[in-house]
Amino acid sequence: MRCDRLWKGARLATLAADRPGLGVVEDGLVAALGGRILYAGPVAEAPAIDAAETIECDGRWITPGLIDCHTHLVYGGDRAHEFELRLAGASYEEIARAGGGIVSTVAATRAASEAELAASALARLDALIAEGATTVEVKSGYGLALEHERKQLRVARSLGDARPVTIRTTFLGAHALPAEATGDKDAYIEKIASEMLPAIAREGLADAVDAFCEGIAFSPEQVRRVFEAARAHGLPVKLHADQLSNLHGTALAAKFGALSADHLEHTDEAGVAAMAASGVVAVMLPGAYYFVRETRLPPIALLRRHGVPMALATDSNPGTSPLTSLLLTMNMGATLFRMTVEECLAGVTREAARALGLLAETGALEAGKACDLAIWDIERPAELVYRMGFNPLHTRVWRGQ
Repeated sequence: MRCDRLWKGARLATLAADRPGLGVVEDGLVAALGGRILYAGPVAEAPAIDAAETIECDGRWITPGLIDCHTHLVYGGDRAHEFELRLAGASYEEIARAGGGIVSTVAATRAASEAELAASALARLDALIAEGATTVEVKSGYGLALEHERKQLRVARSLGDARPVTIRTTFLGAHALPAEATGDKDAYIEKIASEMLPAIAREGLADAVDAFCEGIAFSPEQVRRVFEAARAHGLPVKLHADQLSNLHGTALAAKFGALSADHLEHTDEAGVAAMAASGVVAVMLPGAYYFVRETRLPPIALLRRHGVPMALATDSNPGTSPLTSLLLTMNMGATLFRMTVEECLAGVTREAARALGLLAETGALEAGKACDLAIWDIERPAELVYRMGFNPLHTRVWRGQ
């Protein structure tokens, strides 16, 4: 077997479906051809390989490249002043209802040029890449008008041209109500469904559609209208669900076969069961839980009991999770949510890929998948979850390079 590149002398955490736990291989190698994995597994089981280039890993660990499956990387301005308000006792809802929150970022995003948005987003993306991220999802939702949502999504797409990383874009027009809607949520939702979403779908700017189902955002019935439009245009859906209250958003996500339901602090067992039955991935966002000082934990034990796959993501955004570290996200998932090391590592690789509909493409060290690797200077995988403020990345490989 001939390959472009061979990594040998490595310990692997393959996250492969046919291996238990992390899929650990103590004496392993990875072979790649044309940006895809030809073989990943034990040296003892490997076929004869003729490599154009061989890289000695000296006992380092190789995991799949990390995946951030929920971010809002493209936006204007910041909301440090709102952080101060929260420190003084204001709630997220109070700030939003007073004209802060998402709508304040909307004003800054609308005022920014594409070049300005790209420059600020690239700085955040570079922080993720520096910790081994090879795939990143980016949502819109700070434009809330067709021209500005288009602008955000164009910038998000451009990030994948500017850096060696896979970018998946998500249209989140139903994120908040713009000021010009003068309080008429139904009319704005109709505009999303009949004008904005069809235009974005025609232009191929989005890989999925998301919505914020919450009292301060949109009702389940309004979200249903958006999801029906997404279905009509062949786009999969995702949902910000049950973050601040239980509006049964997870059940709605399940009805539409959503890729994921994200946040979930107030999800009940019926919602968890619906997710399990429909194969919806639960995306845990501990950065937001930490930053807004939430006290209600997502139902991790219920998700485990029902066999719902759990992903982890930064939720990188200016207001509730200004976080650009998947390593710290894993530590938060473990310390705040009591997720295991295995759950945390799977959550930013295999299950994050599943949450983006990319499991056939990436997320595990398996033949046929993209050769997206993170090579670490560690003695055991638990170090990636255990340590804070420390980056042991030795090499990041995207598409075999």
